Amino acid sequence: MTQRERQLLNWIEENPLISQQELADKAGITRSSVAVHISNLMKKGYITGKGYIVRTAPYVTVVGGVNMDIGGRSDRALVPQDSNPGTVSMSLGGVGRNIAHNMSLLELDVRLLTVFGDDANAQKIAASCGELGIDISQSPVVPGGRTSTYLFINDEKGDMALAVSDMDIYRHLTPQALSARQKLLMGSQVIVLDTNIPEESIRWLAENSTVPLFADPVSTAKAVKLKGVLGRLHTLKPNRMEAELLSGVPITDEASLNRATDALLATGLRRVFISLGSDGVFAADHNARLRLPVLPAQMRNTTGCGDAFMAAIAWAYLRGTDLRDTAMAGLAASAIAMEGSETINPALSVQALTTRAGL
Repeated sequence: MTQRERQLLNWIEENPLISQQELADKAGITRSSVAVHISNLMKKGYITGKGYIVRTAPYVTVVGGVNMDIGGRSDRALVPQDSNPGTVSMSLGGVGRNIAHNMSLLELDVRLLTVFGDDANAQKIAASCGELGIDISQSPVVPGGRTSTYLFINDEKGDMALAVSDMDIYRHLTPQALSARQKLLMGSQVIVLDTNIPEESIRWLAENSTVPLFADPVSTAKAVKLKGVLGRLHTLKPNRMEAELLSGVPITDEASLNRATDALLATGLRRVFISLGSDGVFAADHNARLRLPVLPAQMRNTTGCGDAFMAAIAWAYLRGTDLRDTAMAGLAASAIAMEGSETINPALSVQALTTRAGL
């Protein structure tokens, strides 16, 4: 779906009886241009029949990981092979779950497709999703399986000394499992995926989806799963290292940043938002490029900034915003996330985001 089609569909959803001339006046284009866009939307199945009946109530689906994060921090220098006094905490995590959580704070109707074990951790995550209004009803439960768990130990300074990642359960989110939920997936306005799921499942989504796909590479180790499907993605949100890996271009300056972007867009990818950390974001599509600085924020925790950015650019896409405003929405969400003490800042809201982004 093009940006203009997304914009027109938003107005049609607000008023299904709106005329083509009214749409033309709102968009600042000719009525004949509106007719072409309407025809395309009907061919793609987004609207049908008289009065521009919208196919489904708008919702987004996140396909990705959920974790139970268990962390320990020693009170003093760690002593190997011994019991170290300190504090232990548990929290809900996972890139997919975090993105869905941020989306729920932005008042989106969110469906989360992941995979659970039949254990107490799954029950805790399910209860939290229920409170947030995140629909997990089509996420399979693996009998005897262990819900994804991340266990880490930090030293007295807060630096990680050791971690164990138990994510074997994601192998059960197979192409067959996705195919069985095709109605859910293809009824979405947007699908956001993270690379915790198997590579063959990412490929299935890319080859079978008629819905815009937004991808979070998660890490350089997992980003390689996207190499063969970049041209089938709508939006990619890598950091600098992930962009280097996927483009094959080392990024050392502005010129190489543009060359890496050229390589990514040449695959057929529609848009890319390259996170440059404290240097802001580089956003590009096939019509424009821009580099924006980070927004002022009091830094308390940067862990969840990328997840908030992804949620915000999906939210902005559904509003039909242009490249700059979409990037600004992502930066605003990141700034708000940074100001929270936890991975998800409950202060994130539509009002807070639009005010911070100047939208």
